[in-house]
Amino acid sequence: MTASSAPYLRPPWGARVIGNRMAKLFARSVLSTLSVRGRTSGQWRSVPVAVLDHDGERYLIAPRGNTEWSRNLRAAKSGRLRRGGRVEEFEAVEVPADERPPLIAVYLEHYGRFPTVTETFRQLPDPADHPTFRIVDSRGLS
Repeated sequence: MTASSAPYLRPPWGARVIGNRMAKLFARSVLSTLSVRGRTSGQWRSVPVAVLDHDGERYLIAPRGNTEWSRNLRAAKSGRLRRGGRVEEFEAVEVPADERPPLIAVYLEHYGRFPTVTETFRQLPDPADHPTFRIVDSRGLS
């Protein structure tokens, strides 16, 4: 399956319009803001994400499948994470699909209680449908 044909679950209106704003307010201890340059426009695009810390490594997993942020990160291979007042630039490497199942299991242990997370993995059960990136190099900006 090519990246352009990979499944994507569009979030419902409430999750897109209200959920992301509420997440920024109420889940500050869990969520970071990921910023990645758009693969076509070159403009910075930002979205709240949960960064998975596991076995001394950090990962970004796209629960909804082949999202815009995952497609942009695949193309740019770098981005920025903001949490609180701290910003870091990072480089990322995509994790092969056969290495994703244990990471997805840990992700669900940590974040499965949040609205829609577990359901999205039920709807897209194939680990290949969830772009996953290892943060391999990071530099703090502030």
